[in-house]
Amino acid sequence: MHITFVKKIKADGSPCRKCVEVEQRLRESGQLGLIDTVTIADERDPESVGMRLAARHGIDVAPYFIVRDDDGAERIYTIYFQFAKEVLNRRLSEQDEARELMSRDPSLDLL
Repeated sequence: MHITFVKKIKADGSPCRKCVEVEQRLRESGQLGLIDTVTIADERDPESVGMRLAARHGIDVAPYFIVRDDDGAERIYTIYFQFAKEVLNRRLSEQDEARELMSRDPSLDLL
């Protein structure tokens, strides 16, 4: 699974208020480390990565999350709490399971 967090810079150059709040929540909960990529949708630059992703997926709000599963399927989340419940909790469980396996067999190592 690969998680991309897209936050917005508004046309006046200021950060999106909601994006700042969500990033703070992620940071305070220790979940920011579960995000693989953070990118910017800059309203001043329609070619910014986040703006191109938004256009490709038909997204007109920020922040948003793109979750790409191992089979290549993508899911879009525009609601932080739904994303946290459905994705971050699952990812935390996967990491806990990997740590458990690692602790049982010291010959194993993470890539």
